[in-house]
Amino acid sequence: MRILSYVFTALFIVSCGSAKVVQTTNVSPEIKKSSGTFTNAERVGEIMNYLASDDLKGREAGDEGIEIAATYIENYFKSYHLKPYFETYRDTLSNFKKPAYNIVGVVEGNDPNLKNEYILIGAHYDHIGIIKPENGDYIANGANDNASGTTSVLEMARYFGTNKTNKRTLIFALFSAEEKGLLGSKHLAKKLKEQDLNLYTMLNFEMTGVPLQGKDYFVYITGYDMSNLAEVSNRYAKENLVGFLPTAKEFNLYQRSDNYPFHEEFGVPSHTFCTFDFTNFNHYHKVGDENSLMDFGHMATLVNKTIPVIEGIANAPSQEIKLKE
Repeated sequence: MRILSYVFTALFIVSCGSAKVVQTTNVSPEIKKSSGTFTNAERVGEIMNYLASDDLKGREAGDEGIEIAATYIENYFKSYHLKPYFETYRDTLSNFKKPAYNIVGVVEGNDPNLKNEYILIGAHYDHIGIIKPENGDYIANGANDNASGTTSVLEMARYFGTNKTNKRTLIFALFSAEEKGLLGSKHLAKKLKEQDLNLYTMLNFEMTGVPLQGKDYFVYITGYDMSNLAEVSNRYAKENLVGFLPTAKEFNLYQRSDNYPFHEEFGVPSHTFCTFDFTNFNHYHKVGDENSLMDFGHMATLVNKTIPVIEGIANAPSQEIKLKE
């Protein structure tokens, strides 16, 4: 998430640290649903330990580390039956000087009419790479920002790619160069608009690695009062899943993540789901953003709670999410 540094200077006393992580080289066989859940902490941890490992060197856009991540995401999509949205999964950025790619897959809707309406589910998979060393550590692994959101989207893609329960078509997009100014999402939003995509809504996932504290909701959305997405989400979740974080509005987080270019291009409800609240994580853009600080159980719960929401939105007979005047 691109957040002004002065905000963090004002709110945090930054500490740092590093942890050795175990790299996973292959996508594991699918773990079957049990006890009414789809994913679990072990599986989430496996993905996170790959994406935020030192071997990927902080996944800076255009560098070799993010190339490894791109290949991993491509293989993940292929393993769980997502088709490439374009000729291949790779969508080459036109607005960045180095070779950089969004990875875009699609699960076609199973309703002959509703499949012509599209829901885009996204997260950025890049981070800031190699930075000034702290305590001998110079790799900004970007576990929370945003291997966490990427992992959430990958697991949702696995669910829908495997089960095909969606009437509307779902596009799953992992963006590059978010940290360079939302370049990946700006590129894709413009490209899809030029193709006259019938986009219904864009749901983005950013910094979901640690739980909120002292809240009566599980996750907040940016731009809470711009649409009725929270109300719709809570109805399908059958609980107070999505809430309002005043700080997110105060610091205008709505415009600081990959939802915003889709709002600008399409004028449709476009929001980011997040569990970072300025008090529960103090390693933003630091080498201390490591997997050792992530709560994999929380992340699995977020995915399990969000799947029925996406399924409900994708299968409703009419478009329920509306922009507010």
